[in-house]
Amino acid sequence: MILGLLCYKPTSGQKGVLPLGSHPQAIPVPHFPDRLHAFVWRNWNLVSPETMGRTIGCNASDIIEIASSMGLPSYQPKEPGFDRRIYITVIRRNWHLLSYAQLLTLLNMNSDELSVALKEDDGLFIKLGNLKPEIEELKYSPPDKKVIRGALKIKHIAQQYFQGQNTCTPFQFVDGLKYASRNKKENVYQQGKNRDVRLVYSYFGTYGDPLSDTLQDLYPDGLLEKLAQSGVNGIWMHVVLNQIAPGHIIFPEFGAGHALRMQNLNRIVNRAKKYGIDIYLYMNEPRAMDAVFFSNREQVRGTKEGNYYAMCTSSKEVQQWMKDALAYVFSNVPGLGGVLTITASENFTNCASHGNQRGCGRCSRQSYAEIIAGVNRTIEEGVHRGNPDAKVIVWDWGWHNHGLAPDVIAALPDAVFLMSVSEWAKPVERGGVASEVVEYSISVVGPGPRALQHWKWAKERGLKTVAKVQVNNTWELSSVPWLPVPDLVARHMSALSDAKTDGLMLSWSLGGYPSPNLEIADRLSNHPELLKEEVLNDLAGERYGKLAVKAARKAWTAFSNAFEQYPYSGGTLYSAPQQYGPANLLYEQPTGYKATMVGFPYDDLKSWKGIYPENIFMEQFKKVADGWHDGLDYFKQVVALSDSLHRANAMSDEDIAKAAYLHFASVANQIAYVVGRDKLLANNLSPQNKSKLREELRHILKQEIQLASELFEICSRDSRIGYEASNQYYYVLQDLVEKVINCNYLLHRLKR
Repeated sequence: MILGLLCYKPTSGQKGVLPLGSHPQAIPVPHFPDRLHAFVWRNWNLVSPETMGRTIGCNASDIIEIASSMGLPSYQPKEPGFDRRIYITVIRRNWHLLSYAQLLTLLNMNSDELSVALKEDDGLFIKLGNLKPEIEELKYSPPDKKVIRGALKIKHIAQQYFQGQNTCTPFQFVDGLKYASRNKKENVYQQGKNRDVRLVYSYFGTYGDPLSDTLQDLYPDGLLEKLAQSGVNGIWMHVVLNQIAPGHIIFPEFGAGHALRMQNLNRIVNRAKKYGIDIYLYMNEPRAMDAVFFSNREQVRGTKEGNYYAMCTSSKEVQQWMKDALAYVFSNVPGLGGVLTITASENFTNCASHGNQRGCGRCSRQSYAEIIAGVNRTIEEGVHRGNPDAKVIVWDWGWHNHGLAPDVIAALPDAVFLMSVSEWAKPVERGGVASEVVEYSISVVGPGPRALQHWKWAKERGLKTVAKVQVNNTWELSSVPWLPVPDLVARHMSALSDAKTDGLMLSWSLGGYPSPNLEIADRLSNHPELLKEEVLNDLAGERYGKLAVKAARKAWTAFSNAFEQYPYSGGTLYSAPQQYGPANLLYEQPTGYKATMVGFPYDDLKSWKGIYPENIFMEQFKKVADGWHDGLDYFKQVVALSDSLHRANAMSDEDIAKAAYLHFASVANQIAYVVGRDKLLANNLSPQNKSKLREELRHILKQEIQLASELFEICSRDSRIGYEASNQYYYVLQDLVEKVINCNYLLHRLKR
């Protein structure tokens, strides 16, 4: 039950007013007989039939009957904790189907809990588009004959996929990461406070309030062991300071439930220590609060943004609370490794976090650098009062709107590390279009000029430095646990050896899977004297056997070369449909909806393409897909040449590589479909050209059916595909079958 699992306890003044935004009409689902059938389809085997029935006013038996009428597989009861792992996926798939009131029933949450989740769970409401679609309440009524015929048509399609299939279930991958091996290697788990940081996020960690959850283990021994063997010695987790520490006299409403969270934090820290791994807390503080919180507290109220005000960090009371809270946490959990801070993120925190400090009477008298550095100083003093040995890693993300920040660096406290995204501002040209990296790139190898300059300034004043990189995956594609592009990872690690940083943050919420890419980063960062080719050849032999090394290296190089054709831009990273690939639906008419940050791509090609002309954007994705396909030909040889000890690795990695290909190929298809659809709707073509265009669209739809079917086969045996920790599952098996249904519907419509 999510109500008991989430434990989102809003502080006083944070009432559950659920945001609506522009509140446009929801997008209909015409490929289903009606919205009721879409509701059952999308929630089947994710939410219990009893809860679904309670949501729409019917019995569980009615839900089961509708599911059966569409050919869905039998319902499988879920283990405790499943709801907690899947609630973001459930929210997203019902966003256009249910009102808030019915969504709360489906999730078994109250409005306070959902309000906090939308605000604090990695910008969830932003990912949903900063709006809630308007939709009438869905009420059950028995299907009529027309609807029953429509369900039967769906059943004929669904049975091709579900009938007789022995498919894996969501999160089945966790079973393989639960338990440590009995053959513990000596000297694998290094201890010592002076070792360089190698930091990741738990591959299946929950984001919003992980320390309130006692029903599942997000940091099991098997995962810790495998990460340690991959060179990782730190895991960071998201926390909210007012949830893990009391507010005492200053803010007495803070800290509800903090004792349980601290108990869980100690347990996680102690277990991780056994594997030489430290736990770090992500500090994005202090969180903005609504107006009610500041009643009779004008002395701590800062600048305003929407319905929220900053807790002004120029206020002595706020500074004192932050220091006391952090000292409390770090003295009561003495094994904590440290914190990493972001002081200018998408979240509204301090008065300068979004550059609006002039809206605060206190902060308007200070410089931007004084405010940002001051927040970091407050955090550093609190942490080190609790534990002088803890590391404080200060991230320059967002400073001066991602420009150079010599003034902030100069004002930082002495006892911190400065972290910068390695590839930031690295020039890149794809398809003749020149730009530079913003962040999150494997396809463009760093380091870039912004990081190099910031590290230089930091070192000149005696600060240690950390490189933020992504070695497993990025928002370029996050639906696979790792991208098989070791050549690019090796090049980046070798280039960073010249920068001589004092640590690596190897992943944001995406990219925490124990993979070969992490091992490459470990070997080359710890032993820069090693040749890249030597490391890659050794790793290929260890993973696939000696006979398969040559083919594996050819495959990896082909994938790496293909990925360097990726049409990189910030707009593409966050808006284009690469995370959903063949699962992203196509639309007969433009939806009018704008793509959201890794949430809903819709059909918003303008946002997808970013800086690229449509034709170049499509051609670049075709180049990636075609080059990737060449790599798959080599990887077939890897599977054939691998011996019995390595065959499982080879087959599993082939599935990952093929899944990536299917995503890239589908994006190229979707671009072509939107372009062709809009030309057809313009209705200014000759009958001959219109007929030709219809045939092209039919071809695209048939290709999408094929890609979705192939991805279904892979997902049916590998539950990692389609998953990312902060977004949970982008898609599940029935979404790929829904895409087939969707394409068949559009094919029928094109006959008209």
